[in-house]
Amino acid sequence: MTEVPVSVIVVSRHRTELLLRCLDALRLQDHPVMEVIVVADPAAARAVAALGLQLKIVTFDEANIAAARNAGLALAAGEVVAFIDDDAVAEPSWLRLLTAPFSDPAVNQAGGFVRGRNGISWQWRAMEVDSSGLDHPLEVPETVSLHHGSGRRAIKTQGTNCAFRTGTLLAAGGFDPAYRFFLDEADVNLRLAEQGGLTAVVPSAIVQHGFAASERRRSDRTPRDLHEIGASAAVFARRHSPDEADRALDRLRGSQRKRLIRLMVSGAIEPRDVERLAMSLEVGIAEGAVRPLPALRPLRPPPSPFCQMPGTGPRQSALLSGWIWNHWRLRTEADRLSREGHVVTVVEFTPGLLRHRERFAGGIWWQMGGILGRSDRTRPALADRDPRNRLAREAKRFRFVRGLGKSPSD
Repeated sequence: MTEVPVSVIVVSRHRTELLLRCLDALRLQDHPVMEVIVVADPAAARAVAALGLQLKIVTFDEANIAAARNAGLALAAGEVVAFIDDDAVAEPSWLRLLTAPFSDPAVNQAGGFVRGRNGISWQWRAMEVDSSGLDHPLEVPETVSLHHGSGRRAIKTQGTNCAFRTGTLLAAGGFDPAYRFFLDEADVNLRLAEQGGLTAVVPSAIVQHGFAASERRRSDRTPRDLHEIGASAAVFARRHSPDEADRALDRLRGSQRKRLIRLMVSGAIEPRDVERLAMSLEVGIAEGAVRPLPALRPLRPPPSPFCQMPGTGPRQSALLSGWIWNHWRLRTEADRLSREGHVVTVVEFTPGLLRHRERFAGGIWWQMGGILGRSDRTRPALADRDPRNRLAREAKRFRFVRGLGKSPSD
């Protein structure tokens, strides 16, 4: 099957090091026809340009994620446009699997699954969102599933792992700049679902997302300010459920206060922070209630030539493993295979019950943990001291997405 040309947009603001890591993973994609568009602040844009890669760069330094995505969308030459955050890394098969459903002309949007900061546990799977902004968990099969939606309820995609048919997204007006942060993707999901078409949920299209620190939150996701959450929620209510706006915003107030109390009890914030953050939410809601909401009109950017990223496409994969005291031997071999163009995964075991973590660094996936330690946080520790058996269990998680074996459903 011929792969559709895809534009990948990465928005970054004041997180240059993470952006470079994200791009490092995108260079390993097995999708053979892709371009990358980076929308970043001036310092990050210069750092990306210095890499000498063949990609498109947009200098943009406003705290408005929707406007930044539209700036990238204006340069998209692919039939499909995909989005990933700068603090995320994509599995090598991510783009190919995420965009494959667009071979069906009825599909106009798609979303994949997201692993959290330890690289193993799930952060996001399948959800629907309703017109009040409330999320609803959704059970889906391990294989691709297609879903109808409406302007009242639709599949919710995550901004760090989603794709849209480019022409459809442009015709819908792209992302609404009134959402500077929060609910911007949900707004698109509802608007496109109302127009008809299908949304694909692709469980095997996976990215790892770390929730890096920003001006709005700390690296542990503790909020520093709730202003834009309140403002975007108010905008969302005005756009999608004006008759139920008060109820939706009261629910938001209640859920955020419970969250703040939990954080205070855990010691993550001080008692005085509870009222300060609650007030920032209220100020945001008040601003969102009067923020201008012009009608969204189709975007008609001038044509942009497709800027093929060289070196992507199918490649060989390698899996290395050993004890922690074999680290330098494993690193030497992993570096050699990586230079030769392989997708490389290394699993290092320590004695005992150390929890497993996986990280992407230097173009290689590294996992480390105790031979008896937990990897998936929802499952008990394993009682098997044989490294070969443990490796086989761990490899079930990533073998398919890194070209090491069949689908988990096979």
